[in-house]
Amino acid sequence: MSKYFLHGSLNAKEGKGEELAGILLEASALVSKAKGCQLYLISISPEEPDTVWVTEVWDSEEDHKASLKNEEVRSLISKAMPILGGQPQQGQTLVNLGGHGV
Repeated sequence: MSKYFLHGSLNAKEGKGEELAGILLEASALVSKAKGCQLYLISISPEEPDTVWVTEVWDSEEDHKASLKNEEVRSLISKAMPILGGQPQQGQTLVNLGGHGV
């Protein structure tokens, strides 16, 4: 069975990367209990502290979409929007070719 993989970044306003990462870590705690969530990883590069990377693995695209309808998740999205340095870009949907893990 294939999984649904997403990888992308969000750019925070200058100096707001840590705050954005905190909000996304809260989201990670919420979606970790959601149906189909296998991985929700938040990371940053020390060279670009206002860019926060999100890597997600879901059982299906439908499970991912359902998680975005959760009221607590929607609240965190609303909380993050004012500190973004522009409209978020859609993450890349990836095809898993294999490897260790998920």
